[in-house]
Amino acid sequence: MNLLLAEVAQATQRLADAGVPSPRNDAEELAAFVHGVKRGELHSVKDSDFDARYWEVIARREQREPLQHITGRAYFRYLELQVGPGVFVPRPETESVVGWAIDAVRAMDVVEPLIVDLCTGSGAIALALAQEVPRSRVHAVELSEEALRWTRKNVEGSRVDLRQGNALDAFRDLDGQVDLVISNPPYIPLTEWEYVAPEARDYDPELALFSGEDGLDLIRGLERTAHRLLRPGGVVVIEHADTQGGQVPWIFTEERGWADAADHPDLNNRPRFATARKALP
Repeated sequence: MNLLLAEVAQATQRLADAGVPSPRNDAEELAAFVHGVKRGELHSVKDSDFDARYWEVIARREQREPLQHITGRAYFRYLELQVGPGVFVPRPETESVVGWAIDAVRAMDVVEPLIVDLCTGSGAIALALAQEVPRSRVHAVELSEEALRWTRKNVEGSRVDLRQGNALDAFRDLDGQVDLVISNPPYIPLTEWEYVAPEARDYDPELALFSGEDGLDLIRGLERTAHRLLRPGGVVVIEHADTQGGQVPWIFTEERGWADAADHPDLNNRPRFATARKALP
């Protein structure tokens, strides 16, 4: 074992003692980041090339600063995104939401599907859809100027049409034309603040986390936005907390012009997102 791998083992224990959920992964990611190599190449770093700055970033992670803030990058499906203070760090759970959306769009058999991403944050969802549905026309909106500093960097050179604004009244020019509306909105109840992981509670923007007493305030508003934007037969996909399974589909009722409202599990088989289809006239 070389010096770096021995230090990684010590760092793993320190991160575990600090309550970091994935200590080995993070210790290795930070070692690779500091030494400019891939995780699988850590064994190749010479003892003389060990960089003591490794322990500086481990100390930051011990304080529960997000790994992605330290490295400045987040991975989402096939993307590497720039992230940092002021923007929500995309989570692995959202990848299954996007996977379902991609399958739904492909099943529509529309030549150039029109897609809207509400509350885009880093742009992860919009960029993934633009990349994996090659002829799609993808539009995204974000309210926060702080978040948009990162979004603009990520969407630069892409086909995503990025706008600043409130998701509830965005894209009036697309009313009744959209094939898919997708969103990972804030959905944590204000009453749950103390139970939120420090990485999210202390570093992610509150605007991207909390939405009223039950966490569903914005989703209720987005239901109307989605109905306005979608063409008849178009689909909405909304991420929610695993504790809100069963609640969100009831927002998309037949009385409000929806059909086929349902919940779907994530990779851990927990209810993670709801979908509905705009009813035909």
